[in-house]
Amino acid sequence: MDWKQVRKLVEDLSELLRPRPGSEGLEEIEVQEGDLRIRVRRGGAAGAAPVTAPAAAAPPAAAGEPAAAPPATAEEEGLTLVRSPIVGTFFAAPSPGAPDFVSAGDSVEAGQVLCIVEAMKLMNEIEAEVAGQIVKRLVTNGQPVEYGQPLFSLRPRKAAGA
Repeated sequence: MDWKQVRKLVEDLSELLRPRPGSEGLEEIEVQEGDLRIRVRRGGAAGAAPVTAPAAAAPPAAAGEPAAAPPATAEEEGLTLVRSPIVGTFFAAPSPGAPDFVSAGDSVEAGQVLCIVEAMKLMNEIEAEVAGQIVKRLVTNGQPVEYGQPLFSLRPRKAAGA
């Protein structure tokens, strides 16, 4: 099963998972094909449908692509890497034509939205975990990203008195 088939399956299942008047709707469905297992469950009040799959099921990187991780010097320079918590598509702005959430050189506060990672038509805001300054954006707008892939390098702000 490839990722296009997975997306189509989730889109089709989201219709089944949508509650209708006088009906509770489908709560959960699980599909397994070989090593790939997908479980979709209607979540709480928001109706989100999380999808789980083993990391081995992620599409392989094409030959000749640059490594996803930046050089180890980021940690050596005291930088913090903001990583994607999910597999999806990276978006630097809230909508097409809108300015980016952040750019290199911007100061950010903990909890500030840095970007969106779209996964199965759910827009997930990625927030800064620490206050600091954006050093570099490590992915391009519209690029597919993997779980744990670095999105930004950030220089943490030193605490007062430190």
